[in-house]
Amino acid sequence: MTSFSEIPDLDADQFQRFAKLIHEKAHIHLKDHKITLLSNRLRKRLRALSLGSYDEYFRYINDEATAQKEMVHFLEAVTTNESYFWRTTQNFEALKRYVLPDLVKEHRGSKLKFWSAGCSTGEEPYNLAIEIVESMKNLGHFEWELLGSDISTRVVDFARTGIYSGRKIERIPENILRRYFRKLEDQDAYQVRQDLREKIKFDVENLFEAMHPGMHCIFCRNVMIYFNRADQEKLVNRFHEMLVKGGYLFIGHAESLQMLDTPFATRPTEEGVLYQKKS
Repeated sequence: MTSFSEIPDLDADQFQRFAKLIHEKAHIHLKDHKITLLSNRLRKRLRALSLGSYDEYFRYINDEATAQKEMVHFLEAVTTNESYFWRTTQNFEALKRYVLPDLVKEHRGSKLKFWSAGCSTGEEPYNLAIEIVESMKNLGHFEWELLGSDISTRVVDFARTGIYSGRKIERIPENILRRYFRKLEDQDAYQVRQDLREKIKFDVENLFEAMHPGMHCIFCRNVMIYFNRADQEKLVNRFHEMLVKGGYLFIGHAESLQMLDTPFATRPTEEGVLYQKKS
């Protein structure tokens, strides 16, 4: 069998076959210049399965007997999950200054529902939960629930532990770290406080198949950059359908709805443009 180190990069036809499969399963659009990246990641699966070629692996992942189990590993191999706490803090400032006061006022007495869509390893939903709890110092108590979801089983399992270290936590303000995290004994790591972990439900799901009606606020940041324009538009309109009237959508700083055909209204603020479902 060809050794792992001798397996060359995917050729153009092989790349297109895998790219088409990735789009069918996860709506991720891989551009041609990603051929080396995909080759490197698939080599790891070939080694794990003792397969000698990409063609063998393609047959394996489409075999009825092995497809379901391997698809989980395949999608994890081709997705990138880079995340850390206090990322793009303008979003959280806008949440505190405009969105939460507005939602509490307009939906007084209701349980507010939040969704971190494409939550990766969990930093965003935990960060969101901390901001919600902190906001009650000014807004008073209100009921809330939070869902974090991702297509990768591995990162969702990681998120459920709530254990972080290194650069993932280096931007957390010291007072927040002391209040909402607990230092683990004999480890250079911190764990999110148990009561906060228990407030968040984590699920594995495909965003294009998920349906969570009645949401008041959806965070989907730095996810749409992996989709083509048609899929971006489809996803954003699904989010619009799931939001209550007056609900908000947060997207990444490098993303915009400007060129998409969506019914969202824009609300300019000092922290950037907010996208809102019209009341």
